[in-house]
Amino acid sequence: MDVQLLIICLLTAGINLIGTLAYAARIAGVRTRRIAMSFALFNILVLVSRTSNSFLGPFLAKRIETRLSDGGGDALLWDFRLILFSATIAVAIGIMLVPTGQRMFARAIGYFQNHRSTGKMILRTASPAGLRAIRQAIRVPTTAQLRELAKPRGVGWGVLVANCMAQALITVGVLASLYAGYLNPEFRVTASQLSAVINGFATILLFALIDPQLSVMTDDVVEGRVSEPLFRRTIVWISFSRLAGTLLAQVFFVPSAQAIAWIAYHV
Repeated sequence: MDVQLLIICLLTAGINLIGTLAYAARIAGVRTRRIAMSFALFNILVLVSRTSNSFLGPFLAKRIETRLSDGGGDALLWDFRLILFSATIAVAIGIMLVPTGQRMFARAIGYFQNHRSTGKMILRTASPAGLRAIRQAIRVPTTAQLRELAKPRGVGWGVLVANCMAQALITVGVLASLYAGYLNPEFRVTASQLSAVINGFATILLFALIDPQLSVMTDDVVEGRVSEPLFRRTIVWISFSRLAGTLLAQVFFVPSAQAIAWIAYHV
C-alpha cells in the first residue's frame, strides 16, 4: 500500500468512525434529558461525516488518473476494495467505542449547557482538562452488555435491513461514480457527477424510514414508555446494521459503478 492509498483509507476510516460515534449522541441525550442538544450534536457529526465524503473525490480522482497514466488501471478494483474494507474496520471500532462516546457526549452536553458556546466547547476538548475528561470517559463494552444484545432489539428487522441497505449505498456512492469513470472513460466527468443517483436513494431511506423510528423511540424513552437499556440496545443494533452495510457495499460496488456508467452514457 502506497502513501496515497493509505491517506485515502485513513480519510475513509475517519469519516465512518465519526458517523458511527454520532449514534452515541442519542444515548447521551436520553441520559441527560437534553434531547434537542443531543440532536444538534448528532446532526453536526452526521453532517461532517456525510459532507466529508465529497473530499474523497479529488483524492480518488487523482488515484484513478495516476493508475491510468501508469498503465495500472486493472489494480483500481483492488484499491477500492481496500478503501471499502477500511470503512468496515472503522465502523467496528466505532461500535466498540459507543460506551466511551456516550460519556463524552454527555460531558459535552453539560458543558455547552453551562457555557452556550460551540467554540469554547471545541477548544475545551483540546485543553488538558478536556483531554483528562476524554481519558476518564474511556470504556469498553462489558460481557454483560454483550449478553444483553440477546434481549428485545426495539426495532424490527425491516428497519435494520433498510439501514443496512442505505449505509451500503452511501458507502459506495462516491466510490462507484469515480470507478464508473474508469469503466466508461469517454464520459468520465459525467459519471463523477452522478454519485447522487446512489446517495439520493440512500438518503431517502435514512430520513424516511430510519431516523423517524429513532426519533419516536427517543420520545418514548423520555416519556417513560421505553426503558433506557432497550434504547441503548437499539442503537447498538442500528450500529451493527451499519457495519453489515459496509460489508454489503463490497457486493454493491461493481454493479453500482456499472449502473452509473450506463446512466452516464445514456443521460
